[in-house]
Amino acid sequence: MKERETHYCVREWSEGDRPRERLRDRGPAALHDAELLAILLRVGNRGESSVALAQRLLAKYGGLEGVAAAGFSALSSLSGMGLAKAAQIMAGIELGRRVSGKARPFRPEIRSARDVYDILGARLRDEKKESFWVLLLDQRHRLQNAVRISEGSLSMTLVHPREAFQPAIRDSAAAVLFVHNHPSGDPEPSSDDWSLTERLKECGELLGIRVLDHVVLGDHAWVSLEERGGLKSRRQR
Repeated sequence: MKERETHYCVREWSEGDRPRERLRDRGPAALHDAELLAILLRVGNRGESSVALAQRLLAKYGGLEGVAAAGFSALSSLSGMGLAKAAQIMAGIELGRRVSGKARPFRPEIRSARDVYDILGARLRDEKKESFWVLLLDQRHRLQNAVRISEGSLSMTLVHPREAFQPAIRDSAAAVLFVHNHPSGDPEPSSDDWSLTERLKECGELLGIRVLDHVVLGDHAWVSLEERGGLKSRRQR
């Protein structure tokens, strides 16, 4: 019998053979199923290491899937297990299920006003009042969040720069893109839209937050004030 097999306590193994130390030094992918289970079990029993107990579980239930399907009652009643060990295994299995079941959120990259319309157009098309939104973007101009800032009357939206930039400051956005709708369906910017865009651009420069565009959405149509020169500096005009 090899020396490792005579040691019932994992603490007596050389450090390079212990599951926790192997995970620390080589990562979890380097460990086999019994070693990962042993870490969840934490300790074994008199005359049986945690790894040996894990190997027995895998053999009895035909692998990890069988252990997962066995359920709490079956695991806790098995010799050498008990309530605590069964709970540790079930909790670890459930955490794995929850992580694997959570899809990564879709974070589209905003390249044009058309992308903005694709994100908010259908949502704002039938609204009876103007609403003003800010899209929070990362360094690669991928969407982090879309936040409604205000909702106004049929003809105007009241927007204060403090409220407009507050979500971006809170979430450390690298850039922002402002959006509002025209309930009339005509996205042609008003004089107020141009004035607001200039004020937001200036505030963004003071805060160090890049304002990429201000897009007005209508009925299956949109206008980019950036494309029309609304975000150029006064030197460029």
